Amino acid sequence: MSTSTNPHDIIVSIIRTEKGASMMPQRKYLFWVRKNANKIDIKQAVQFIYKVKVHDVNTVTMRGKNKRVRFEAGKTPDWKKAIVTLKENEKIEIT
Repeated sequence: MSTSTNPHDIIVSIIRTEKGASMMPQRKYLFWVRKNANKIDIKQAVQFIYKVKVHDVNTVTMRGKNKRVRFEAGKTPDWKKAIVTLKENEKIEIT
């Protein structure tokens, strides 16, 4: 992790969706992360914040959706999603 980077700045939030809940038995968790974060930063941030051992990190850049308000066309911003796989017998308690 970069010396000036706070782990809480890298991980925006955990994503709580039906798809994410179906992946939990496989020890996979979804996180919304900063667009400029790399896999190494994400791994170190998750290990620091949640006190777990990370096995693997996969990232996906999600494209923003096209939206329209009255006559103005626009687009929601792109964002990055991280799929974090934990090692055996590791678990993140989600409340």
